[in-house]
Amino acid sequence: MIPTWHGFNVKQGRQNNFGRINGNVQGRLREWVDKALIDAPKPITGITTNGTQIAGLYSIAPSGVSTQPLMEKAEKYIASLNADQRAAGLFPIDSDQWRLWSNVSPFLLRHGVMLEEMSPSQMELALGLISEGLSAYGFETARGVMKLNDFIGEITGRLDEYGEWVYWLSMFGTPSADQPWGWQLDGHHLIVNFFVIGDQIVMTPTFMGSEPVECDMGKHIGTRAFQQEEAKGLAVMRSLTPAQQEKATLGIEIPEETSNFRDNDQIAYAGVRYEEIGSEAQGHLTNLIAHYTGFIRPGHADVRLAEVKRRLGETYFTWAGLFDDVAPFYYRIQSPVILVEFEHKDGIAFDNTVATRNHAHTVVRTPNGNDYGKDLLRQHNERFKHLNGVHVPRT
Repeated sequence: MIPTWHGFNVKQGRQNNFGRINGNVQGRLREWVDKALIDAPKPITGITTNGTQIAGLYSIAPSGVSTQPLMEKAEKYIASLNADQRAAGLFPIDSDQWRLWSNVSPFLLRHGVMLEEMSPSQMELALGLISEGLSAYGFETARGVMKLNDFIGEITGRLDEYGEWVYWLSMFGTPSADQPWGWQLDGHHLIVNFFVIGDQIVMTPTFMGSEPVECDMGKHIGTRAFQQEEAKGLAVMRSLTPAQQEKATLGIEIPEETSNFRDNDQIAYAGVRYEEIGSEAQGHLTNLIAHYTGFIRPGHADVRLAEVKRRLGETYFTWAGLFDDVAPFYYRIQSPVILVEFEHKDGIAFDNTVATRNHAHTVVRTPNGNDYGKDLLRQHNERFKHLNGVHVPRT
């Protein structure tokens, strides 16, 4: 008998079809891997509207929010690693591994130290670093994704593919008060890229998703994810006038989000612009933006929100699908300095071939070249040359 969950049939044997290790993937996944390895060393233009990066959007400047707690937690985590873990999980700041993250569950290009293989004390330190970088709600959402990933493993019986701790933590550069460094959490439905320079941070690309989005049995009962993201997006769409809703809507078909290996995608502006909608809708849209920037640690979330608000006049809201109480949908917020996407998906672990609200993805990016803090790193490298690991000002 095929296992089911709330009427969804569970797919069987998926891990055998796709493989678990880098060298044993075929089909579309093989194409993804090959393309990623070719593209990763190339310069980042970033998400743009037409392939041309807008210059001058980002600058190295004090944020006024200390990153000292982040640095201290990173140092303690690194100090706990043994030689093999250091070899697997420590990378130069300009490593191509930043860009080799993947949302899918098979182990494609995983790197770093897997949480499941850490000692209890190391895991505590790793989670401490991650929680320091995120807000309370951001960390709660991330942990919810991990628990739901464990739940899908229980449902499918594929605990070699899914699990609560099947996530990899990588460190980039050396934690420092003034030099660039960062970390990446990578695994199924949960990717956080976290760049630090001085007291500035960039926390994109960030990808969080889940299938299913709630757990009603087992050890993680009560875990739910993405209800707020769903409701707040609907609030924006429903606050628009009929003419604005029509202008915002791309169509019924839900597009693919800018997920793994799509760092240089081109997305033309579409939908309705912030200044075209009424004050109620503007309030809902600003609230939705603040929700996503609010995944970042307190203080820095305010800095990021202020950066996005300065570009509200160039901000577009786009929709796909219906906006009733049950239909799946997609929405996008896009400006020169932020890209947010939310969408419902069809089944991967389950066998539904059309999108449902049982599977959700969210993506947040910094367009025009500053994902992974790349534009800030470029500016830093223009100011300093690197000699034997020492940063020397350029003259």
